[in-house]
Amino acid sequence: MPNYICTTCGVQYPQRQEAPVDCLICNEERQYVNPLGQSWTTLEAMQQGNSFKNEILQEEENLYSITTNPEFAIGQTAFLIQNQGFNMLWDCITYLDEKTIEKINNLGGIQAIALSHPHYYSTQVEWAETFNAPIYIHEDDKEWIVRQSDKIKFWSGESLELTNGITLYRLGGHFKGGAVLHWKNGDNNKGILFTGDIMQVAADRQWVSFMYSYPNFIPLPASKVREMADKVKDLSFNRIYNAFNRVVMKNAEQAVQKSADRYIKAIEGTLFNT
Repeated sequence: MPNYICTTCGVQYPQRQEAPVDCLICNEERQYVNPLGQSWTTLEAMQQGNSFKNEILQEEENLYSITTNPEFAIGQTAFLIQNQGFNMLWDCITYLDEKTIEKINNLGGIQAIALSHPHYYSTQVEWAETFNAPIYIHEDDKEWIVRQSDKIKFWSGESLELTNGITLYRLGGHFKGGAVLHWKNGDNNKGILFTGDIMQVAADRQWVSFMYSYPNFIPLPASKVREMADKVKDLSFNRIYNAFNRVVMKNAEQAVQKSADRYIKAIEGTLFNT
């Protein structure tokens, strides 16, 4: 029986004879159902179609991006972080094939997978089983797991150190368990924060923003954004990588704080008069 994949969000479901009627992930206000209707595919169909391939690029020392071309579903990028012999996959993409597996194994494989939030769960179980790696998801997002696996390890609290220099932080916001990854040794030990879209990098790469729903333009309350900014205030990071190939190249700590201040002023009606 196939594991059906929603073509709008890219999340894979458990084996069943017929495709589900609805997608749990898409059928709520933070995502959306395609206006043309719910549709499904499988990883096998994607592989046999020979139209998709994963591009693996070295972004900087010990950091690789993994992106599917042409774009599929949400179109996010995953990152492979090499940290003192420990390879970490941050967020996940749906497409996986033998060329991708070979390239990643040549880079040292994957020792752990961590997810920012449910929109990027994709085929996380396929990746985990292929590379024999645990998946770390905050327990506050447990309800959004549609394909269960013994590989999934739920963590709790506000932070989890996975290895020396790599720590997950729960910020909430976009999802209650929304997490970011802090890589202390990244950018020549100046630090990198990987945010998925728990914090979204703006078009000018100098600011970030925060949303409950990006496709439906639903903002977060000012109090939540202040809480999120406060949780990373004491972390050292010079750069931010989001899920869509946007990077704050320097002074990212300051970018988060000034962006939170601007956002709160806008929400409270003191930033502008219109």
